[in-house]
Amino acid sequence: MWRRLDVTVRDLPLGILFLVASFLPGLRGHGTEVGDLPTRPFDALAVVALALECLPLAVRRRWPVVCLALVTCGFALDQLRGYHSVAGTALPLALISAGSHLAHRRRTTVVLLTVAYVPLAIALSRLGSGGEPPEGFVTFYLVLALAWGAGAWLRSTRIAEAERRERVAAETRTAERTQIARELHDVVTHHVTAMVVQAEAARYLTAAPERLEQSLTAVSDTGRRAITDLRHLLDLLNPDHGTGAGAAETKEPKEAKEPRTPAVGRVLTLVEQTRRAGQPVDFTEEGTPPASTGSADLVAYRVVQEALTNALKYAHGSRTSVQVRHGEREITVEVSTDGTGSRSAAAVGSGRGLTGLRERIDVLGGDFQAGSSTDGGFTVRARIPAGSTS
Repeated sequence: MWRRLDVTVRDLPLGILFLVASFLPGLRGHGTEVGDLPTRPFDALAVVALALECLPLAVRRRWPVVCLALVTCGFALDQLRGYHSVAGTALPLALISAGSHLAHRRRTTVVLLTVAYVPLAIALSRLGSGGEPPEGFVTFYLVLALAWGAGAWLRSTRIAEAERRERVAAETRTAERTQIARELHDVVTHHVTAMVVQAEAARYLTAAPERLEQSLTAVSDTGRRAITDLRHLLDLLNPDHGTGAGAAETKEPKEAKEPRTPAVGRVLTLVEQTRRAGQPVDFTEEGTPPASTGSADLVAYRVVQEALTNALKYAHGSRTSVQVRHGEREITVEVSTDGTGSRSAAAVGSGRGLTGLRERIDVLGGDFQAGSSTDGGFTVRARIPAGSTS
């Protein structure tokens, strides 16, 4: 509740505290004293001086220049009249606030305050008994300069912290956008590539209705899987994801109830989909997946997905081999395509997918290799530590 109040209301108690303390009998005449004027009792003009010194502290953050000007006038009246009240301490506080919150004409403010201090020091020296040496006025000026410097340091620290937070927020947004781009690339590229290949093959099956129907069914199944994967991705971007509210409102269709994270066991589905698109694929899986693989199973799935997508796009018709080995602490994936297809297996497009895979695996502390093989084909190898999350 206190932080929701206006900043002026929150700063007012400090000014009232100084004002009340100035009237306490035990503190009278024990405040700031510049020059060598004798202390005199409070009168009507003292009330004006105390009000100018204390009450403007309420606007020290909202209008720092106004606060500093009023407090300075009150301090000058306090010293010239010889009240020497505790309220004189408000001047260093006003300087700290101005140095911290003043955004414009900072140098002009410093120059004006310095110029105003000179006649004040001369007047106090003439009105006094001559007991205050010049060094005393210089020392007090340095104290005021130190107060301003403290406020300037607080301002620079606050600005640096704001810039750091903005930089961290920008980096976080960039990382999130990169992750979303990767997921979209993995989902859209694979399924759309398979659908394009299957649709092109269907052109030549008009004389074989049974095979044409199978090809069109494969296109439909691939499209439905693409919609399901995209829905899963959009669910993760939904702020209500995981709370039950989003699912209750949208009433997802039956196919959307599949697991959100593709497991390595679903690699066989990728293989079958690629085979129906006309790519001969040999699949081998060794070992038993551990109970907990962390993010390794998803990354392994993406490795196979990206490799098979590239095989369909750039080595259509070439024999492709997929090998998945489950160890106690890691998953090893190797996808190789020979160079006997309709296009070169070594072509890898823009490389965005492979770059994304390398970054994923590096986060988990694994190894990733992708390059041309001796027979003109292309091989992708990945070693993914199991059990770690990313």
